[in-house]
Amino acid sequence: MKNAFIHTLGCRLNSADSALLVSRLEQAGYTIVDDAATAALIVVNSCTVTAEAARKSRQAVRKFRAARPDAFLVVTGCSAEMDRDSFLSDGAADLVLTNPEKREIAEMILEAAAGHSGLGGKIKSLDAATTPFSEAAISKFPFRSRAFLKIQEGCNNFCSYCIVPYARGPERSRKFDEALADCRRAVEAGFPELVLTGVNTCAYSDSGRDLGALVREICRLPGEFRVRLSSTEPHPHNRSLLDVMAEEPRVCRFLHLSLQHGCDRILRGMNRHYTTAEYAAFVTAARARIPGIHIGSDLIVGYPGETDRDFEESLRFVEAMDFANLHLFTYSPRSGTPAARLAERISPEVAQQRYRKLKQTAERSRRKFLESQLGQKLPVIFETIDNDGFARGWSDNYIAFRVPARSIELDRIVTITAAPEFLAGAAEA
Repeated sequence: MKNAFIHTLGCRLNSADSALLVSRLEQAGYTIVDDAATAALIVVNSCTVTAEAARKSRQAVRKFRAARPDAFLVVTGCSAEMDRDSFLSDGAADLVLTNPEKREIAEMILEAAAGHSGLGGKIKSLDAATTPFSEAAISKFPFRSRAFLKIQEGCNNFCSYCIVPYARGPERSRKFDEALADCRRAVEAGFPELVLTGVNTCAYSDSGRDLGALVREICRLPGEFRVRLSSTEPHPHNRSLLDVMAEEPRVCRFLHLSLQHGCDRILRGMNRHYTTAEYAAFVTAARARIPGIHIGSDLIVGYPGETDRDFEESLRFVEAMDFANLHLFTYSPRSGTPAARLAERISPEVAQQRYRKLKQTAERSRRKFLESQLGQKLPVIFETIDNDGFARGWSDNYIAFRVPARSIELDRIVTITAAPEFLAGAAEA
């Protein structure tokens, strides 16, 4: 038995992809370990969503090569797809595979080890068929408390700043029965939370069955578990999802709805496909149907051409939304995207000033959400116990809890009354 180590960077979808890699490598005779020092095979599942993420991916590969010169080193994931030449020129990787080629990782490792050259980089995500796909593998999570399960892939939005559609290809969905079976196995393995992942999970569709239909079927599985959705969009045709969330108690009261900007002019320039009014209407409907729901979002500060007026409009909109958490990003150009060619760059000093203002607003909103939950009885899953004897976990509406461990049982859903001394904060989505 050979030891294999998987290093995952980036998003929840990458974590779900790594869970599938575990299964494929175990079938090929590898034992998955949590320390690269003991691994004969090292797989870096890379990220390229920003230039900084791509840099960190290359840095990770070089670090593992320096530490383990005798290991066989595979690079896959989004950065491997977009920046293949840079990994090859570094000379640190033995094999570089695109996202679709992950499915053949075991076979391609054998071919590369046998001396075959020119492997990898042949199958591109942009060329993927849009019909429902099969992973032909089950998800395994040897070192996790939650199951990150892949149900969807790709994006058709082509936002002006985003490289993801080029790295992940067009929208397509995992076959309904296979996705459901993967969830069933995760429940049978004892995972208390299933996190459904994709580039945009709301785009899920197989033979007329949408995300709501899949979630309803998952909720009918026997066992004690809950379901969390990731990467949703605020489009009006997703309103039916709110019905499912309101009617199925196993679905977490959590939506991370990417906003990106609070000014319609900038949203049009970003090629986002909604207005702030439509976004606000979706949030209002969600809160009306699902009391206590956690609404989180992403926002870009300093997008090219963002005027003082645009920023102030965005700031007022964010204040009105009362987000439970907000991921703020200062715009940085990503090579290969239309926005990278725009000339009206915002100075770093101005961008930082705007960032700080939004950060203050986001913190006030976070605290307001936490205060609204005081005294509420919340279902919490505790995952770890600190050295100081405190258990840490998350509620269904994604509030971080820190309570004295005492008789707390890990990886089970328990009811906790939210008190100020227990709340560690609204967690990062």
